[in-house]
Amino acid sequence: MTGVRTARHLIAQEPADQTRFLNGLTERELICWEHDWTRWGRPDQMPPDPPWSTWLIMAGRGFGKTRAGAEWVRAIAEQDGSARFALVGANYAECRSVMIEGESGLLTISAPDQRPEWEPSLKRLRWPGGAEAQIYSAAEPEALRGPQSSHSWCDEIAKWINNAGQAEATWHNLKMGLRLGENPQVVLTTTPRPVPLVRTLVKDPDVVITRGRTYANALNLPQAFLTAMERDYAGTRLGRQELDGELIEDIAGALWSRQMIESSRVQNRLLLDRIVIGVDPPASAHGDACGIIVAGVTGSGSAIRGFVLADCSVEQASPETWARAVASSAEHWNADRIIAEANQGGAMVKSVLQAARISLPVRLVHAARGKVARAEPVAALYENGRVHHAGCFPRLEDEMCGLLTGGAYEGPGRSPDRADALVWALTELMLARARTPNIRPMI
Repeated sequence: MTGVRTARHLIAQEPADQTRFLNGLTERELICWEHDWTRWGRPDQMPPDPPWSTWLIMAGRGFGKTRAGAEWVRAIAEQDGSARFALVGANYAECRSVMIEGESGLLTISAPDQRPEWEPSLKRLRWPGGAEAQIYSAAEPEALRGPQSSHSWCDEIAKWINNAGQAEATWHNLKMGLRLGENPQVVLTTTPRPVPLVRTLVKDPDVVITRGRTYANALNLPQAFLTAMERDYAGTRLGRQELDGELIEDIAGALWSRQMIESSRVQNRLLLDRIVIGVDPPASAHGDACGIIVAGVTGSGSAIRGFVLADCSVEQASPETWARAVASSAEHWNADRIIAEANQGGAMVKSVLQAARISLPVRLVHAARGKVARAEPVAALYENGRVHHAGCFPRLEDEMCGLLTGGAYEGPGRSPDRADALVWALTELMLARARTPNIRPMI
């Protein structure tokens, strides 16, 4: 069989022709075929034509960004024994679980005789030919002050913590250390989010940008996944960002901006005085999501600080299902109270929660004002730096950034259910009258 140059050509053949072709290869040729990225990768996963120094792959989830970044590193490491890489992720755990040991990580994609030695204690990879890679956490920019490298791969830069400017400091320190070899290069792989570092890179004329959609990798993704994504997110703001790879900027007049939320993000663990679960129940099992947000608070008076801990919301759930989700969240986070909106169902909401064997107090709240009016005092807490996000909550944050002054909503879905649950939780913790504290660790 002639003309089989790539995996796509092979897949297009009849099964009998595929078998005949593969049986005609030696064991060594089979291994070469399996690990030859030029045969398996798509054109949009291949490096741009030279010359270039910075390549940004900004595409939807499942596009194959991680594989493209890892294969670029592998190709250079196997050809150039003098190459020195800086591999940078949001934190060390993600560097290891995604960039090194993941399904598309460097250890997985390498042929047995070219697989690098991974030294976790030293945070280092060493290839048989002499190339080396050191991993770094974007949360620790000072670690990149001093080391030199010839190449770098930075993963999910839109997730890098930046509440105190760490993301930009990491980027600047990395660039200043890219000074080995004749042509230092860096590849950045990320799902687009309008954070300062991504905005800066997109505006830089010297950055080569590859954009792409989730569906570009349809041959390697389950059809059930693609169908579900199309059904649930097609045309939504979240879908445009996470699936279509669009960089979506802030909406004019929104109560929250992306920068406001980014600057609130923290990773540290604190002692919390209270933890509550905010619940925005759906009108029916076939309607909107049930917003379930976990939030905590520490301090009092002018020193009070709120923390968003988790988004446990569920979609298209029956009353029994969302009640169990609330119960599970309350147990996991050791919450002391549930705050549930009673406009949809009244006393039924409380009885459904009690049927889920929730022993802690349930306080029903009635919405006398619209969602935006209720959210405005909470947004003011963010503006004053008094609320922090202990992690990333993309769907919640998209809803928050879709609430507009004047009462309109332009976020994903028909209603900001997650944002409403957040508002109920933080109103209880920070805007209601003070309650007796019960100190507990944030987990």
